[in-house]
Amino acid sequence: MSVTYQDSNARMSQVAIHNGTVYLAGQVPGDTSADMRGQTEQVLTRIDQLLEQAGTSKEHLISAQVWVTSMAEFDQMNAAWDAWIVPGRPPVRAALEAKLAKPEWKVEIMVVAALPEA
Repeated sequence: MSVTYQDSNARMSQVAIHNGTVYLAGQVPGDTSADMRGQTEQVLTRIDQLLEQAGTSKEHLISAQVWVTSMAEFDQMNAAWDAWIVPGRPPVRAALEAKLAKPEWKVEIMVVAALPEA
Protein backbone atom coordinates (compact mmCIF):
# COMPACT_ATOMS: atom_id res chain seq x y z
CA MET A 1 0.00 0.00 0.00
CA SER A 2 1.22 3.46 -0.77
CA VAL A 3 1.62 6.40 1.58
CA THR A 4 0.99 9.97 0.45
CA TYR A 5 2.90 12.78 2.15
CA GLN A 6 1.89 16.45 2.10
CA ASP A 7 3.61 19.65 3.24
CA SER A 8 6.92 17.89 3.68
CA ASN A 9 10.45 19.08 4.31
CA ALA A 10 13.66 17.16 4.97
CA ARG A 11 12.62 16.45 8.58
CA MET A 12 8.89 15.76 8.54
CA SER A 13 5.53 15.94 6.83
CA GLN A 14 2.49 17.78 8.13
CA VAL A 15 0.18 15.13 6.66
CA ALA A 16 0.55 11.43 5.86
CA ILE A 17 -2.28 9.42 4.29
CA HIS A 18 -2.34 5.63 4.33
CA ASN A 19 -5.10 3.08 3.86
CA GLY A 20 -7.94 5.59 4.24
CA THR A 21 -6.48 7.23 7.33
CA VAL A 22 -5.07 10.76 7.62
CA TYR A 23 -2.33 11.41 10.18
CA LEU A 24 -1.39 14.98 11.08
CA ALA A 25 1.83 16.10 12.71
CA GLY A 26 1.53 17.99 15.96
CA GLN A 27 0.23 21.50 15.23
CA VAL A 28 1.33 24.58 17.15
CA PRO A 29 0.16 28.21 17.12
CA GLY A 30 1.63 30.93 14.93
CA ASP A 31 0.76 33.89 17.17
CA THR A 32 2.34 33.09 20.51
CA SER A 33 1.17 36.36 22.08
CA ALA A 34 -2.31 34.80 22.43
CA ASP A 35 -3.50 33.16 25.63
CA MET A 36 -4.14 29.41 25.87
CA ARG A 37 -7.61 29.66 24.35
CA GLY A 38 -6.37 31.83 21.48
CA GLN A 39 -3.43 29.54 20.77
CA THR A 40 -5.72 26.51 20.83
CA GLU A 41 -8.14 28.19 18.40
CA GLN A 42 -5.24 28.86 16.01
CA VAL A 43 -4.13 25.24 16.19
CA LEU A 44 -7.66 23.96 15.57
CA THR A 45 -8.02 26.27 12.55
CA ARG A 46 -4.78 24.86 11.14
CA ILE A 47 -6.02 21.31 11.77
CA ASP A 48 -9.21 22.14 9.84
CA GLN A 49 -7.10 23.41 6.92
CA LEU A 50 -4.85 20.35 6.82
CA LEU A 51 -7.75 17.92 7.11
CA GLU A 52 -9.52 19.67 4.24
CA GLN A 53 -6.34 19.58 2.15
CA ALA A 54 -6.17 15.82 2.81
CA GLY A 55 -9.80 15.28 1.79
CA THR A 56 -11.47 14.92 5.18
CA SER A 57 -12.71 17.01 8.11
CA LYS A 58 -13.11 17.09 11.86
CA GLU A 59 -16.36 15.15 11.39
CA HIS A 60 -14.16 12.10 10.73
CA LEU A 61 -11.72 12.42 13.63
CA ILE A 62 -10.59 9.17 15.20
CA SER A 63 -8.12 10.32 17.82
CA ALA A 64 -6.38 13.37 19.24
CA GLN A 65 -3.37 13.95 21.43
CA VAL A 66 -3.15 17.28 23.23
CA TRP A 67 -0.14 18.68 25.05
CA VAL A 68 -0.46 21.79 27.22
CA THR A 69 2.32 23.54 29.10
CA SER A 70 0.21 24.18 32.18
CA MET A 71 -2.76 22.31 33.61
CA ALA A 72 -3.69 25.62 35.26
CA GLU A 73 -4.79 26.70 31.74
CA PHE A 74 -6.37 23.37 30.80
CA ASP A 75 -9.91 24.77 31.05
CA GLN A 76 -9.06 27.45 28.45
CA MET A 77 -7.86 24.78 26.03
CA ASN A 78 -10.98 22.71 26.67
CA ALA A 79 -13.24 25.74 26.08
CA ALA A 80 -11.76 26.17 22.59
CA TRP A 81 -11.85 22.40 21.97
CA ASP A 82 -15.48 22.06 23.08
CA ALA A 83 -16.56 24.93 20.80
CA TRP A 84 -14.74 23.32 17.85
CA ILE A 85 -15.57 19.63 18.14
CA VAL A 86 -18.52 18.23 16.17
CA PRO A 87 -21.33 17.42 18.64
CA GLY A 88 -21.84 13.69 18.99
CA ARG A 89 -18.55 12.88 17.21
CA PRO A 90 -15.75 13.41 19.72
CA PRO A 91 -12.58 11.46 18.99
CA VAL A 92 -10.75 9.44 21.58
CA ARG A 93 -8.34 11.84 23.24
CA ALA A 94 -5.38 12.03 25.57
CA ALA A 95 -4.25 15.32 27.10
CA LEU A 96 -1.00 15.79 28.97
CA GLU A 97 1.04 18.55 30.55
CA ALA A 98 4.42 18.78 28.84
CA LYS A 99 7.33 21.04 28.08
CA LEU A 100 7.02 21.90 24.36
CA ALA A 101 9.85 22.53 21.89
CA LYS A 102 9.47 26.32 22.16
CA PRO A 103 8.67 27.97 25.50
CA GLU A 104 6.21 30.42 23.90
CA TRP A 105 3.95 27.59 22.70
CA LYS A 106 1.18 26.79 25.18
CA VAL A 107 -0.45 23.93 23.26
CA GLU A 108 0.27 21.32 20.58
CA ILE A 109 -2.39 19.04 19.09
CA MET A 110 -1.99 16.00 16.85
CA VAL A 111 -4.98 14.23 15.26
CA VAL A 112 -5.84 11.18 13.17
CA ALA A 113 -8.91 11.16 10.92
CA ALA A 114 -10.57 8.81 8.48
CA LEU A 115 -11.11 9.67 4.85
CA PRO A 116 -14.85 9.71 4.10
CA GLU A 117 -16.09 6.75 2.14
CA ALA A 118 -16.69 7.52 -1.50
